[in-house]
Amino acid sequence: MSARDVFRSIIGIELDENSPYYAPKQRTLDVSHNVILYLDDITVSFDGFKALNKLNLMIDAGELRCIIGPNGAGKTTMMDVITGKTRPDSGSAFFGQTIDLTRLTEPEIAHIGIGRKFQKPTIFEQHSVFENLELAMTTDKRALKTLTAWLRDDDRDHIADTLRLIRLDGEANRPAGLLSHGQKQWLEIGMLLMQDPKLLLLDEPVAGMTDDETMRTAELFVSLVGKHSLVVVEHDMAFVKALGGKVTVLHEGSVLAEGDLDSVQNDQRVIEVYLGR
Repeated sequence: MSARDVFRSIIGIELDENSPYYAPKQRTLDVSHNVILYLDDITVSFDGFKALNKLNLMIDAGELRCIIGPNGAGKTTMMDVITGKTRPDSGSAFFGQTIDLTRLTEPEIAHIGIGRKFQKPTIFEQHSVFENLELAMTTDKRALKTLTAWLRDDDRDHIADTLRLIRLDGEANRPAGLLSHGQKQWLEIGMLLMQDPKLLLLDEPVAGMTDDETMRTAELFVSLVGKHSLVVVEHDMAFVKALGGKVTVLHEGSVLAEGDLDSVQNDQRVIEVYLGR
């Protein structure tokens, strides 16, 4: 199996060429109301336990939103619903005004512009940093195209821009397996950015990072605001504070509180169920 095929299997791209969602930009994202993600009364149950309980959430286009909450609050299930991994029992989930996420498969959702980063980085350790970004590019990955692929000047420019953005421009030819943990996290974020997602879902992206790497990651995310919408699930309050965006607190599958970090940290309900006294 080629490296490109491995990458396809990791991100779940196995669309038939006749699928209406085969081309990433074939369906127009309508954010005329300035909202990129709507979750309305989403309920998900597992063996009688409600992982999500009539969850309502709206993310603005170009926004950076932090999601916090205790373990079991429904944060992962929420991202599973958005990406098509889990189907809700009831409720609706829309990407922009018109794209019903509950009617699409995981590969189709990835192709319309939603990227997800899990906590543990998934990269090709035997390949160089440059090659990892090259493999992640949004291209036609059917067999003939893959066999005859070659990099155009604008492709190289795109990779170079991404390397600078994720602060790995000095590591382009280095095997990815030799990077630090934080650098591997940045590389995977860069691989997602090569797909040009409109919405990025990031699950505890600074887990295991040094303090310096954590602050550099905050700077990176803030630099993406406007061009991309970001939903960051995190427990590190210093990192959340550095991001400076709106914070949503989940508890028992529903929104408990919402606002800036200071306001939610001073909310008595949040103190009781999550932050402690």
